[in-house]
Amino acid sequence: MKVAEKLRYLEDRWDQSVARELDAAELLRYRSNLLGSDLRITNFGGGNTSSKLADVDPIDRSNKSVLWIKGSGGDIGSIQRKGFATLYLDKLHSLMGRYRGVQFEDEMVDFYPICTFGTNGVAASIDTPLHGFLPFEHIDHLHPDWGIALAAAANGAEKMEEFNKAYGHKLVWLPWQRPGFELGMMLRDAVAKAPGCDGVVLGGHGLFTWGATQRECYVNTITIIDQLGQFVLGHVEKLGERLFGGAQTKTLENHREIAIDLFPLIRGRVSSKQRLIGDFNDLPEILRFVNSADAETLARLGTSCPDHFIRTKIRPLFVRWDRTGGVAGFRTALDSALQQYRRDYEKYYSSFAVPDSPKIRDANPMVVLVPGVGMFSFGKNKTEARITGEFYTNAVHVMEGATALGASTNFGAKPSVLPQAGPAAQTEAFEVHSNYVALPPSEAFRIEYWALEEAKIRRQPPEKELSRHICLVVGGANGIGRETVLLAIQRGAHIVVADKDLESARSVAEEARKIGGKEAAVAVAIDIRNRESIRKSLREAIVAFGGLDIIVNTAAIFPSSPDGRITDELWGVTLDINVTANHRLMQEAAAVLNLQDLNASVVLVSSANAIVPKHGSEAYDVSKAAVNHLVREFAISLAPKIRVNGISPATVVKGSTMFPRDRVIASLKKYNIEFDESSSDDALRSTLAEFYARRTLTHQPIEPADCAAAILFLAGPQARCTSGHLIPVDGGLTEAFLR
Repeated sequence: MKVAEKLRYLEDRWDQSVARELDAAELLRYRSNLLGSDLRITNFGGGNTSSKLADVDPIDRSNKSVLWIKGSGGDIGSIQRKGFATLYLDKLHSLMGRYRGVQFEDEMVDFYPICTFGTNGVAASIDTPLHGFLPFEHIDHLHPDWGIALAAAANGAEKMEEFNKAYGHKLVWLPWQRPGFELGMMLRDAVAKAPGCDGVVLGGHGLFTWGATQRECYVNTITIIDQLGQFVLGHVEKLGERLFGGAQTKTLENHREIAIDLFPLIRGRVSSKQRLIGDFNDLPEILRFVNSADAETLARLGTSCPDHFIRTKIRPLFVRWDRTGGVAGFRTALDSALQQYRRDYEKYYSSFAVPDSPKIRDANPMVVLVPGVGMFSFGKNKTEARITGEFYTNAVHVMEGATALGASTNFGAKPSVLPQAGPAAQTEAFEVHSNYVALPPSEAFRIEYWALEEAKIRRQPPEKELSRHICLVVGGANGIGRETVLLAIQRGAHIVVADKDLESARSVAEEARKIGGKEAAVAVAIDIRNRESIRKSLREAIVAFGGLDIIVNTAAIFPSSPDGRITDELWGVTLDINVTANHRLMQEAAAVLNLQDLNASVVLVSSANAIVPKHGSEAYDVSKAAVNHLVREFAISLAPKIRVNGISPATVVKGSTMFPRDRVIASLKKYNIEFDESSSDDALRSTLAEFYARRTLTHQPIEPADCAAAILFLAGPQARCTSGHLIPVDGGLTEAFLR
């Protein structure tokens, strides 16, 4: 039978025309990428793949067997050849003679670099002995939801035998053991005692499969996982509406709008120690879970697979609330639930910490579940926030499968002996609800605060100045706004490019994503003369990232007419866009910022013209003078959490929408500056900018990048004690010296 005929849910994505062109190491990379391309097979960053490949020793030229294995912290879906660690297999095997027992297993990690083949500097995974000690050429260790559902079921070993019989497999069961040297030895022994076995289920953890060739390994893996899916989902379908004890609440009709109302509040509360970026998830399986009778109990039990709770913490925060109370009622429920969550987390830490444990980390949750609404997940950036949500979605699938597997068994009290129990944790250490077995808190702590996990965290690059900040730039499609966007994302910010010209905003957002990553910037349309448009753009920013930290407004107009006269209508439009729109924007944004209750920063763009009167620019000059005072007024009214400042640039010609070709030519004629009518727009702008520069002390043209640097200084942490002030960016314009 062909593989494709056996598969019901997964796909055989192996392309032999691609594979035949690859060497052995590239085939491992290819196999890994295929497996990692489907989240049903393994989650982001989860699992491991390996191959034992022949190579020539670079020193003595002898033939060696080399273990190629995913490096520590890698992701098999995106890993490249350079992401694999390589170790002499014989040296790795010789470490068994140095092993002093499970209480000393962490010391074995220090030997892995000594086993490195060649000059490869990739850190070997903690899973290295698990792969190295099994007698198979190619091995996959993955965390498919269906496999973990079996591994986390109180009747998991019994159901595994049922699966083996139904699908003709010889999987073997191992009780829970933290990944490491001891588990590698246990795997070796279990396989030796079960000749002909074709896989191992690790209790509470995951799945091991293998093959004699790369292709065979891949086929075995996807076939077993797909068949596990058939087996588990068959039980889920039988349970139907009774899953998780049945529905207790209903999804609100306008749940997505409510989610936007709640998001800044939740983000602000869970960011009490350090800012977090958010993601919202309302997949059908998430809504079914959060609305169910058993959701709160199961959520409190926590996750089972170590890869899950490393991202999601040991458990999420479940917030039960009276929806008739609106946002205010939710705030009360959230604050109460958060206080208890933090107390529980601190107790969890103090219960299991030892003198050399890493210090307690942020006691806030990474996942917040709200009945009737959905799931909010958080991380240091948007990608991490999304992945955290994906991991908890995986955990929901696991609980779904594990509870369904026990439906016919009628599990009430915990069984006298759990198959997950073993040397690392006895049955009494585990908690069970509806056949789902959660990892014991003591074991969860041993992984979350593992010195090896701490070392992995410390290997991460330092965060940038504006990391974890969400920056909305109004007028971000051109000139000063565009430069602010690009500089802010270089400094680590998440960006919302807001502009009336949505297509140009999208173009700038794409530029930003090339710097900061695919999920670090979005574009939104905004018309600052329309309050509803402002509200819509702010809500789109919330949907994207969960809230706001920095607001920059660079949008303004310079009124002009063919005869030089400013009509009453144009005067009104100028003040509306340059002044009143700032007031509208700040009123609407302040509602979000106050709900979030985090320190935030606003920077408005004024002009040197605010204090330098000129003939013919009265409307613009007066509008910018008003902006100067708005800065001071808002600094007072929004204190102490929100700082409000501004910059006062002299004329910025480069990249400015205020200087179309006809205005540049009119200015050149006004100042009797020679120019060539056939010159490009940029050349004409450069000529005018040089003229303006000669009127300053520094003789430097004011460019958008200069303004962006000043804006982000005021917006960032270096100006944390500055509010109500304006920084001149005018090259030393003496007429604009402060009076």
